[in-house]
Amino acid sequence: MSATGNSARLVTDVGAVGGLIASPATQKIGASIAAAALLFLLVVAASFWSFRQVEEAAAARQHSSLVIRSAGDWLANLTDAETGQRGYSLTGDTAFLEPYLAVSDHISESLVQLRQLGLSGPAQRKLDALVPLMDAKLAEMSQAIELRRSGEANAAPKPTGSGDGKQLMDSIRSEMNGFIQAEQASMVEHEADFQASMHRLFILIVSASLLALLFGLSLARLIHRQTQQRLTNSFHAETQHLLESQEAINEQLKQANTTLRNSEEKLAVTLNSIGDAVIATDARARVTRLNPVAEQLTGWTQAEATGRPVDEVFHIINQETRQPSAIPVMDTLANGTKQGLANHTVLIARDGSECAIADSCAPILDREGLVVGAVLVFRDVTEEYAAQQALRDSAALIETILNTVVDGIVTLHAHDGLIKTVNPAAEKMFGHAAADLIGQDFSLLIPELDRGQRNGSLEFYRASDEARAIGLGREVVGRRKDGSAFPLEIAASEMWLGGQRYFTGILRDITARKQADEALLKAGALQTAISNSANFSSIATDAQGVIQIFNVGAQRMLGYAAAEVVDKITPADISDPQEVIVRASALSAEFSTPIAPGFEALVFKASRGIVDVYELTYVRKDGSRFPAEVSVTALHDTQGTIIGYLLIGTDTTERKRVEAERALLDQVLHDKNTELESAKVAAERANLAKSDFLSSMSHELRTPLGAILGFAQLIETGSPQPTLAQKRSIDQILKAGWYLLELINEILDLALIESGKLSLSVEPVSLTEVMDECEAMVEAQAHRRGIRVAFTPFPTPCFVNADRTRLKQALINLLSNAIKYNRVGGAVTVECTPSLPNATRISVRDTGAGLAAEQLAQLFQPFNRLGQKTNVEEGSGIGLVVCKRLVELMGGVIGVESTVGQGCVFWIELDSITAPQVAARKAEPVQLALTQGRGEAPLQTVLYVEDNPANLMLVEDLIARRDDIRFLSARDATYGIQIARAALPDVILMDINLPGISGIKALRILAEDPDTAHIPVLALSANAIPRDIEKGLQAGFFRYLTKPIKVDEFMETLDVALRFAKKEAARAANQEGA
Repeated sequence: MSATGNSARLVTDVGAVGGLIASPATQKIGASIAAAALLFLLVVAASFWSFRQVEEAAAARQHSSLVIRSAGDWLANLTDAETGQRGYSLTGDTAFLEPYLAVSDHISESLVQLRQLGLSGPAQRKLDALVPLMDAKLAEMSQAIELRRSGEANAAPKPTGSGDGKQLMDSIRSEMNGFIQAEQASMVEHEADFQASMHRLFILIVSASLLALLFGLSLARLIHRQTQQRLTNSFHAETQHLLESQEAINEQLKQANTTLRNSEEKLAVTLNSIGDAVIATDARARVTRLNPVAEQLTGWTQAEATGRPVDEVFHIINQETRQPSAIPVMDTLANGTKQGLANHTVLIARDGSECAIADSCAPILDREGLVVGAVLVFRDVTEEYAAQQALRDSAALIETILNTVVDGIVTLHAHDGLIKTVNPAAEKMFGHAAADLIGQDFSLLIPELDRGQRNGSLEFYRASDEARAIGLGREVVGRRKDGSAFPLEIAASEMWLGGQRYFTGILRDITARKQADEALLKAGALQTAISNSANFSSIATDAQGVIQIFNVGAQRMLGYAAAEVVDKITPADISDPQEVIVRASALSAEFSTPIAPGFEALVFKASRGIVDVYELTYVRKDGSRFPAEVSVTALHDTQGTIIGYLLIGTDTTERKRVEAERALLDQVLHDKNTELESAKVAAERANLAKSDFLSSMSHELRTPLGAILGFAQLIETGSPQPTLAQKRSIDQILKAGWYLLELINEILDLALIESGKLSLSVEPVSLTEVMDECEAMVEAQAHRRGIRVAFTPFPTPCFVNADRTRLKQALINLLSNAIKYNRVGGAVTVECTPSLPNATRISVRDTGAGLAAEQLAQLFQPFNRLGQKTNVEEGSGIGLVVCKRLVELMGGVIGVESTVGQGCVFWIELDSITAPQVAARKAEPVQLALTQGRGEAPLQTVLYVEDNPANLMLVEDLIARRDDIRFLSARDATYGIQIARAALPDVILMDINLPGISGIKALRILAEDPDTAHIPVLALSANAIPRDIEKGLQAGFFRYLTKPIKVDEFMETLDVALRFAKKEAARAANQEGA
């Protein structure tokens, strides 16, 4: 019964009571009843309002639940569409597109319908943000599907698996989760309004009941007990009705709670149904929920994991470093932002098993936007990674096969015949680069396609041909890049990629096979021609020895016609009988078996598979004899049975005569060789004597020249300075002296090369460094003559295999010639360019007068100056000869090109070599600071052991200019050793060729004495041959200086030695103090 009916019934009862009362207080009672009726009407109106509020709250809560379900269905449809698109992109199976096709057309309408349900402001804004994301996601999936359909198999998976696609989907999920959270918050508000309305209704009903009760109690004093009883009954009935109403309200609340639980169950079903693992935590990072996939991957059940820290359940490491990885839940809870793991993350399950995962983490926010938990979503990507790796491995394998097969492979579009891909074998076969061929018509390679095939395609050669069905191809003519034609065998097959038709052509160059076929045909004809025209005899027999073939050579050699011997006699019948008997006897003894004289003796070894070549005497038809060499071969059938023999005979009459003459010549040659051996010994002795002479001459020539150049330098730098006239004279002395030294060096180099005594140290040499040094050395000469010298820069480091010193010597010679013999204001250009395979050419180009052809022919002859004897330029005519020999000793080539009136180009070619791995050089202990205070430093002692007074005086004068050095001298090594032991000088200067004890022996004595072993000893010698210098350095000299000395070089080296001695003394003092 409704509240309105109850109220009406109560009014009727009151009226009946009023009619029974006939007391004077009727008016008062009527007024009270009227007031009560008015109050009751107000209560009824309030009850209607409360019921309306309850109904609106229930409808709003039901609407929010509908919106949340619709949003979940929309997101699930979009996820299914994405999953189907991924499957199609990876596999190409159109069955995966069914979820995508089912929702792609109306998913936008679903979102519009969702907007039309009347949403709250935050939810409406979330839907507005979803629209562009949804459109972008649909466009991305559509693009990926179209790429897959168009055949770009490698390109299609990229959008799906890329970070952009995942980020887009994560953004959609985030916005939809925000939308659902907004609606859930709205539903919570509606639930609160519903409960408040129910509470107000309950209070209103109870209040009304209490008022009615008080009103009844007041009337009880005035109304008869019967009326009071009726009112009491009416009160009990009304109370019973209120209880029933409360029960109805409670039932409605129960239904609302049931609806809420259903929503939660649906959410749980959703979590349990999705393919990704989900872990939810509270604000303290403790696990609150795991779906079945998460239980399977982690090894933890929901009951076991609940309440545990998430890092205990979700244990992840870096796949490469095996170090623990940071769990994104912590950052999400701390910052309230979405997080994701880096690539190569591995999840370690409770049982120790591992799987590669991809994941993301998002915060759970309450109505106030506070972080109350986090949701971690991850999935097992082990198989996905394995599939991707297998796909990469398969592609690499196919590429390796295509790059290594010897046959050319070309792929082209079927509809237009344009080339899509070519392998390296095809590039090599046709001489075209792959980049040049792609997009070109296939008829560019096979001209006959242009004439007879539509669009230049392989339609005519496809696999449906009967020839292709049995594995054969067709022969066509190919055309290389240079226009040359060659025979090809082509086989084609058809394939479909992305709905497009392609042809793959396998091309084989059959030039060699064609040539072999032609050679075989020629060989057959040649064999016939040889058999008919050769100068040797070819006799073939059957197994019994009867002659079957008797060629023209045999007929000419033996005088028989073929008809006279074929099927009539054996080769034994035309051989010397006595020799046949002797051969039979020898073979019988050799093989311990009786062999009858005759044909068997001729073929016995061949019948047993032994190579047999022997000499015998043939008897011609006219009875004359001649020596022959016979080679016997057994002829076999396919079963290996001997079916005959082939005897190839050569007339050795002429050879025998030649051998006799050769024996005589050999004896003569032996006698001559004996004479040559004696001459060689004498030459070697002379060569050794020449080497000793050169060494002696080098010393003897340099010794006086050293005095000349040394004292000239001393005068030039002396004090007071020489006058201008004296300076010109000194310059001429120095110029002539150094030129004389250069001539001596060139003559010695040439003599060393001629005698084979020159040793080279061939190693990788940087041309950049050598060119820099050469440029510095010729810069002054070029400047004096007004010649521009240009060195072309190197784009990349360039190394050649050479002796660094000798290469620089050859280049300096070429550069000096280019400057000396150039025109006024001319130019010299130096270039380094690649030459022959693995070779580098160094060119020196000048702008001089050039050389005529007859001059070029005499260019590298010793002491030939090509008519320049009257020229003002100095020269001995052996510089280029030395250059040529040095370059050839280094394994290179030197040459020249010239045009009269334009100049010459001298060039050197040397083997190129890769840059060596140079270890970092340790700093030499002698490389000290160059500055040194002279006035404040103590005196240092220098001892010079020298037997030549001029050299001794020169060095003494040089050192006399230094007030920080005390000079001591000795005329022989014995006296020098005594002074060294007594005075302990800081540095010793030692000549090599000393009377009595040599400088090298004296060095050894000093090194063995503990008191003098630390003293650096400088060699100062006229022995300037490279082997002498090397020998001195190996003996232990600190430095090796050659005479004539260069003052600057000598003083600098002496300073280095003095600094080294000072440092060693300080180090020894520190060790003693320690």
